[in-house]
Amino acid sequence: MTTTTPAPAPQSAPAETANRVGWTALTAIVPMVWGTTYIVTTHMLPEGHPLFAAMMRSLPAGLIALLIARQLPRGSWWWKSLVLGTLNMGAFFPLLFLAAQELPGGVAATLAAAQPIVIAFLAVAILHERLSVWRVFWGVLGMIGVALVVLGPDAAMSPIGILAGIGGAASMGTGVVLTKKWGRPKGVSPIGLAGWQLTAAGLVLLLPALLIDGVPSGIDGTAWLGYAWLGIVGALITYTIWFAGIRRLPVTATALLGLLSPLVAAILGAAIAGEALTLVQLLGFALALIAMVAGQLPPPKQKAQVTS
Repeated sequence: MTTTTPAPAPQSAPAETANRVGWTALTAIVPMVWGTTYIVTTHMLPEGHPLFAAMMRSLPAGLIALLIARQLPRGSWWWKSLVLGTLNMGAFFPLLFLAAQELPGGVAATLAAAQPIVIAFLAVAILHERLSVWRVFWGVLGMIGVALVVLGPDAAMSPIGILAGIGGAASMGTGVVLTKKWGRPKGVSPIGLAGWQLTAAGLVLLLPALLIDGVPSGIDGTAWLGYAWLGIVGALITYTIWFAGIRRLPVTATALLGLLSPLVAAILGAAIAGEALTLVQLLGFALALIAMVAGQLPPPKQKAQVTS
């Protein structure tokens, strides 16, 4: 029988607020780093190898994390790590890479921005929380804002890419909610939990990557640098922070931080292409940022109850 780490001890209201703001700021770094995935995939990695890229992002990082943590799963955490690793990375990574290759970055990013809405409804089904209409509203507004930033009139629609984008949002959304539900085993560090999941994802992807994609020919220094960035920074470090943040923050509010990912992707795309942002795109940025910040706040009725 396994145990999970108990919730942090109650704090005073000012201390609790400061703690939450700090964890929100730290966790927000994660989707900002993930926003570099689109540009790294399209400019640094070999084309047409989404499974191999996903495996390279997860397995080496997972093995490094295991060496650092020196902890292996016990009891039910063997299968839980497999389930979480598959949902958060093993299925999500190749779907993300496939969407990035099949769709313009703007379409892929808009589909990814639907994840907070997916998580809001999954939290009702899995965590038995009340549906947060407040955060669903901000999730929809944030998705509209992202669409205004990244969608263009010439955005092509690939059915395979659209299915991959929707599937990726659903896969990671389910993984995030189950991560919140199952918590973290007592005595296990966040990097240990990340290592279990990344290793499980890498092992799930190993044979499909080698048999279906194969090893890309002519992997150069730029590609190795891209794999290293996605694996060490974009997986090992970020997932360690992400899992620690999910434990301390409301799951739907945390998901809204993911709006930063497509915004960063759009900024990098515009910077590399040398394109100026239009007035409509700036409006979209404002809407997405407002939605992300407002989604971290409790609904007005809850605030009234606290102060009364």
